[in-house]
Amino acid sequence: MAEALALASSVITVIDLSAKVASTCSEYYANVKDARDDIERLQRETQGLKATLERVQSLCDGPNGVKLQESQSLREAIKDCEKQLDQLETKLEPRTTNRLMSRYGMRALRWPLKSKEVDGIMKKLGNCRDNISFSLQVDQEVQILNIHQKIVFDKLPSANNAEFDSHDEEHNARCYQGTRLELLRQIDTWASNRGSERIFWLNGMAGTGKSTISRTVAQTFADKGDLGASFFFKRGEGDRGHAGMLITTITTQLIQKLPSLAPHVQNAIEADPGISKKALKQQFDTLVLQPLGKIRTHPQKSSSIVIVIDALDECDREEDVRTIIRLLSQVKHITSIQIKFFLTSRPELPIRLGFEDISGKYEGLALHQVPKSIIKEDISAFLEHQLAMIREDYNKSVTLNRQLPAHWPGHATIQSLVGMAIPLFIFATTVCRFINDRKCGQPKDQLAKVLKYETTSQASKLDATYLPVLDQLLVGVTISERRGLVEEFRQVIGSIIILANPLSATSLDRLLGVPGGTVDSRTDLLHSVLSVPSRPDHPIRLLHLSFRDFLIDTEKRETNPFWVDEKDAHNKLVTRCLELLSTSGNLKKDICNLRTPERPRADVDKQTIDSHLPSDIQYACHIY
Repeated sequence: MAEALALASSVITVIDLSAKVASTCSEYYANVKDARDDIERLQRETQGLKATLERVQSLCDGPNGVKLQESQSLREAIKDCEKQLDQLETKLEPRTTNRLMSRYGMRALRWPLKSKEVDGIMKKLGNCRDNISFSLQVDQEVQILNIHQKIVFDKLPSANNAEFDSHDEEHNARCYQGTRLELLRQIDTWASNRGSERIFWLNGMAGTGKSTISRTVAQTFADKGDLGASFFFKRGEGDRGHAGMLITTITTQLIQKLPSLAPHVQNAIEADPGISKKALKQQFDTLVLQPLGKIRTHPQKSSSIVIVIDALDECDREEDVRTIIRLLSQVKHITSIQIKFFLTSRPELPIRLGFEDISGKYEGLALHQVPKSIIKEDISAFLEHQLAMIREDYNKSVTLNRQLPAHWPGHATIQSLVGMAIPLFIFATTVCRFINDRKCGQPKDQLAKVLKYETTSQASKLDATYLPVLDQLLVGVTISERRGLVEEFRQVIGSIIILANPLSATSLDRLLGVPGGTVDSRTDLLHSVLSVPSRPDHPIRLLHLSFRDFLIDTEKRETNPFWVDEKDAHNKLVTRCLELLSTSGNLKKDICNLRTPERPRADVDKQTIDSHLPSDIQYACHIY
């Protein structure tokens, strides 16, 4: 017991020391210009070491802390870490003359280390972190907690691909370097301020970049070791479209961040094995609030654990949204650890009412409140960078006589695009995809198609975003052909945008009862608005929900030739599902060849189901 307490005390000391070094680096970064790369590298390494030490601290503070047996290597690693940080703190201490000069308002700080010295220090700190991590891996306590974690993971369902760094989110944009700086600083200040509210709500209209900001925020906190969990709602993406697995998904991620939670959550599950199916409030109280209240952490721990929840408006039940907001506000009662929630959504009525319910106990920012000049600068920077990349890639692939001019498309053209985009970042990203889509034409021709909409009166900014993409489908088409093409569009694309779960082109062909390859051919020119994988057995996805909003907007029924009647599309899809299930041979008794009809569905693994039931049949069974 004494050894475990001694270890915990030593770890707290070294955590505080690493925080001081990181803070000193921040001061240098703000006042010294000629060594910022070295300062930033050293600060990042120190923060990484601090995150590793906090993991050790979490183990010490867990319910099994008394079982923690210090290995000789762990004691030596912590001791060496303290020594290295002590030496570094001494080297970074501003000299007396610098302090005297600063009293008179003179910018006197000078970075005391050369790049080679920084390299050496980083190597030593990296070795410290590696040694501590290795000791943890072989420590008996970690093994015990891993057992608890595995038990919890096996019993708690988790929504697939809901995390910010999941495979499905891998290629989705982060904020372009140098943009959204003030906003990101504001979020970072909120997270690091122990006196700030526990919830930060970022809201904005469709296409203003909320999810891009969320991914950037999640990545930033993950890099610093302060991300507790993330959940990205997405309508039409199965379990990501509802709140049923929100709490359990967050819990499983929190346990990875705070291993000492695992035994408490395990106890809760054993006391109520069906907790994952209970009401959201009961889940939150049992799996999050109560376990968090039972762990002990260092009261002076400077950083917060941030949980990112994106696109609350894409949660399918409005009443769940209000409940979620109310539940999250309850973390203010947890004093053992600073848990904070970063939320994004459109400012829709149920969400606004949800925040009214908690009586202003949150910090908030509406993206439309960001000065237009800042949005203009950010979109301009993004377009300049993306169009330059498009130009370079195009010029590498064509002969000299076809290459674009060195300064294409020019400042004036970029500013025209910026004017068309403000305040929608989705316009900028969609236009760049469209211009870069070689299946549709050369970049300069694609750009010309977009610019045609600059002087056209638009009822919505989304018209200028999506009509250039869709109008190309009708180029060179006769009136009689046009009618058939639009109907096929509504059948194929209209189905894609309303699917409860994304399906592959092959599965969609079968589900819709169209010849093989139809879906592929109808999506060939739509890669700037749909994520169309190169393999026909991988699912097609919306790149942004605003494309769906644009197509089903009832106000555009008479003006948008591609308008989709959402109700009619659902009815047709239901009919096709029933026809598919009624077709002889598609369904039969014991279709998975289990030979044990009493076997619960939960005990049948996905691989077995997939090998006997095609995705289109699974979809029809599950949804309808």
